[in-house]
Amino acid sequence: MTFKRLAFLFALLATPAFAQDYPTRPITLIVPFAPGGSTDVIARVVAQGMRAELGQTVVVENHAGAGGSLGTGMIARAAPDGYTIGMATASTVAINPAAYRNLPFDVLKDLAPITNIAAVPNIMSVHPSVAAKTMAEFIALAKAQPGKLAYGSSGNGSVSHLMGEQFKLATGTDIVHVPYRGIGPAMNDAIGGMIQVLYDNLPTSLPHVQAGKLRALAVSGEKRVAALPDVPTFTELGLKDLEWMAFFGLVAPANTPPAVITKLNAAAVKVIATPEVRRALELQQAIPVGNSPAQFRAEIERDLARMKRAVEAANIRVDN
Repeated sequence: MTFKRLAFLFALLATPAFAQDYPTRPITLIVPFAPGGSTDVIARVVAQGMRAELGQTVVVENHAGAGGSLGTGMIARAAPDGYTIGMATASTVAINPAAYRNLPFDVLKDLAPITNIAAVPNIMSVHPSVAAKTMAEFIALAKAQPGKLAYGSSGNGSVSHLMGEQFKLATGTDIVHVPYRGIGPAMNDAIGGMIQVLYDNLPTSLPHVQAGKLRALAVSGEKRVAALPDVPTFTELGLKDLEWMAFFGLVAPANTPPAVITKLNAAAVKVIATPEVRRALELQQAIPVGNSPAQFRAEIERDLARMKRAVEAANIRVDN
């Protein structure tokens, strides 16, 4: 028997004891975005709760760059021992792998899902000057004026870009894409009427919709948003390819021992269920989830396949 084979067998035998004692030192939670954004806020809320459950400090580290791919690569390359975990979002594990060329990791092979912490609805809104009060009216207007309406995004290959292209594919409309350097400038031009349509995560658009600066036509998710009870879901409108929501989940490097994944999942799910954390998530317009590793993997696989269809149909490619 080779040394390599012996080492593998010893590792298997040691795993149960390792998992039983785990964790014995602080855990690093990598956030692949800058501090202050939704991903960072949600990560810190959950990390604080997991410290109490696991008996060890969970240290949040921000590693922004390449639309989240830099930090995600660090998670994928980390030692699979449970002491480095990370945040996964729709951008980092669905949109980026679909749109970016030559990513140095495979999200399905190199990451082990732990749980989906929370989901945030997406929203489609238009400037109040647009002569369409409903989705049916808007689609009719767009078809009557091909290439005359424009939607803004936070950049090529972004969530808002993919939503815009999915909408065009689902409705057979021709709406011009205008990429910006972030959702802020796109939002400003949508409010100012320079562009007519905006696809966005709910939290950033909601105040402007409530103030009457934008008119919401649809939201994603299984049910309507409590803050916008009169706005239908994409599913209600028959636009099922746009029903997906932005998500914020926990992942570990592939080959992390299953018993460790189970322990991390149990701790995170318990934290997500607490009233304090649920309130904190709801302040971010996020819907608490807390599912199993298998369920989270299925969600990632489904959204990745959906994004690949949109990317291929619209011929979207983003260089690293």
